[in-house]
Amino acid sequence: MNWLIVVAGGMIGAPLRYLTDRAVQARHDTDFPWGTFTVNVVGSLVLGVLTGAVTAGAASSQAQLFLGTGLCGALTTYSTFSYETLRLAEEGARFYAVANALGSVLAGLGAAFAGMTVAEALWL
Repeated sequence: MNWLIVVAGGMIGAPLRYLTDRAVQARHDTDFPWGTFTVNVVGSLVLGVLTGAVTAGAASSQAQLFLGTGLCGALTTYSTFSYETLRLAEEGARFYAVANALGSVLAGLGAAFAGMTVAEALWL
């Protein structure tokens, strides 16, 4: 039955990713993929908080499956990040390609650590 929990989370995360990407990208008139950047950073933050909550015993393994594996798994898209980075490089937008690669990795890691720090402050 765990797979149903993951599927339920994914059913929320996938459309949330699409809607967030479209809403964010519509506000920027640039080649930089702000929509994908946003969903990946937000998903990393949520995963950090969730990981800290599960570690502290404040969240169940079912919550981890639903929110972490399902929702955040469908919300974040590092495959699209890779595709968009390569597309930027091939189109000659090397500055945006490098900024996307470095910014996404650093912001994603920073958001995950910030989320874990928040969780530790709340539950430990």
